Amino acid sequence: MLLTLDNNFLFIILSLVTFVLGAFRGGSSHTYWNYAMFTWAFCPIMTLFITIIEMLKLDIVLNMFCMDWDDFTTGMAMSSTLMTVSVAITYANFYACLKCLYGWIVSIFAFLCGFVYALEVVKDKICDRKTGKYLAALPGFFKVLEAFVSCMIFISLTGYRDKPALILCVIAYIIPFPILPLIIATNILKKLKTCLPFNLDRFVFIFLVISVVLYIFTAIVWPIYTFRNNPRPSDCPPSFCIWAIQFMVTFFTYVNLILFTLDLIFTLLGICDFKRT
Repeated sequence: MLLTLDNNFLFIILSLVTFVLGAFRGGSSHTYWNYAMFTWAFCPIMTLFITIIEMLKLDIVLNMFCMDWDDFTTGMAMSSTLMTVSVAITYANFYACLKCLYGWIVSIFAFLCGFVYALEVVKDKICDRKTGKYLAALPGFFKVLEAFVSCMIFISLTGYRDKPALILCVIAYIIPFPILPLIIATNILKKLKTCLPFNLDRFVFIFLVISVVLYIFTAIVWPIYTFRNNPRPSDCPPSFCIWAIQFMVTFFTYVNLILFTLDLIFTLLGICDFKRT
């Protein structure tokens, strides 16, 4: 227990130091900077919340009556790892350069945050052998990945105004996103799941079918209407080139299409802890 508390306080201190360093660097209207600041604030707050609950032994009560606490904490560690590692990569890409010493300092702390959260996931899954029922298992982890990739799409969206086809793609990205956290929360909260007036597994199956159709649509339409008669400029650095950022939307679209498709296939076959409908 003491080692776990020490680890949690290390996460909190590293994230807060990185947040303060990033804030002192100066504000920015760029969505990647906003995402970075949100991540370095959200992750330590959630870690502090988990630490307080476990110090007061409230996790025992929660585990008995409404939720799988080990599953929740492992899932949060996975989510925090994805967020902090992705932020470290994007922040270094945008703000670290040969003459940007301060940007490198923030990037180093950002990578340290991602590293310590990744170590916690390894500790939970390999050393402590935690086996959760949903988030720490493959079905829940797929949902976390799908939600994470959706967030990366949203913070990368640009150049779609006054283009009806691309606006339709944005709507298609939006439709599945709010349902993902609801599915995750319902599976964690055991009492809520038993009170539902419908079959959750059947609902998830229908949701996956709709999501795959929507992402097939965006995987076709977004690249056509974004890159048609729009080749990559000769001077196009990855960090400040609109074309490169639009390409990231395309890349993440195909990533999420693969994730949703695999999720649907595994659900149909009822393998890898997925419940067959």
